Amino acid sequence: MKILSVPVNLPSPWRLVNDSAMRSVPLVACCDPCENSSFPIGEITILSQQESFHETLEVFDNPSPAREYTIEHHCPEFTSVCPKTGQPDYGTIIVSYIPDQLCVELKSLKMYLQLFRNEGIFYEAVTNKIMDDFIAVVKPRMATVESQWTPRGGLNSNIIVNYSNES
Repeated sequence: MKILSVPVNLPSPWRLVNDSAMRSVPLVACCDPCENSSFPIGEITILSQQESFHETLEVFDNPSPAREYTIEHHCPEFTSVCPKTGQPDYGTIIVSYIPDQLCVELKSLKMYLQLFRNEGIFYEAVTNKIMDDFIAVVKPRMATVESQWTPRGGLNSNIIVNYSNES
């Protein structure tokens, strides 16, 4: 089996396109594209980090702002894309927080996390971006964002980011 790096242009609906800034990522193929006529030739484009992701998050008033309690949300089907290989990354995102005046609305959190599906971003960057956006919108007393990634090449990673406004 011959491994070669080929830029590909995936036909719609597989093509990842955005009108904003894009960058190309080489795709590692396990076949010779000349031997497989159905293998598309060109370039795969991965969406760059968008600064407006946090605008997707919505909040509602905390029903018990005087009480300190923890809210924990699990997203076991999180996906993003490796910016070096263009391969999909799969993991679980766990957001735990002690709300202050606001709580995050669940549908908006789900839609926000789905924005990363085609995003070329490293594990550490995505975990910190989720925390930064969450803090900017929800303004919790304390928060933890943990990303637990499925194994790739015999290794798996967990990234944990903590925040406290009582510093």
